[in-house]
Amino acid sequence: MMAIEQWELLSYVVTVVGLPLAILTFVLEQRKERENEDEEVYQLLADNYTDFLKLVMANPDLQLRSLCETRVMTPEQEERKQVLFEILISLFERAYLLAYDTDMRGKRLRRWMSWEDYMRQWCQREDFRDMLPKLLIGEDPDFVQHIQQIAAEISAQP
Repeated sequence: MMAIEQWELLSYVVTVVGLPLAILTFVLEQRKERENEDEEVYQLLADNYTDFLKLVMANPDLQLRSLCETRVMTPEQEERKQVLFEILISLFERAYLLAYDTDMRGKRLRRWMSWEDYMRQWCQREDFRDMLPKLLIGEDPDFVQHIQQIAAEISAQP
């Protein structure tokens, strides 16, 4: 009879201690997995942005990293610049859809703020802001509103 009582006591201990511990372990593993997925998405997006910057470097005649007045461009240069801006908008939209959330905190917020910094840098270019209406046709409405708000804030600055 004593052995049965001991087994019952052990089963209660397992239920009271083991089950909550297993649930806690599961929740922590899920959180860690989500964090790893977020980091992977951020790294893939960052790699895509690096690839875009390589395209910019391969086209120095377009002066895309310069904030000074750009000279008059040939139709071919204007077309290349527009294509590069289209690639950039596509990348920004992808980052917005994958990384932006209205309730971000911690690392996730810091990762998003780096994308917002990139958007602000490009919105400082008048030629980029001028092309935005054409570039944003067919894009996600929330993203369109977000980047237009950034562009409006930048253009309102003295």
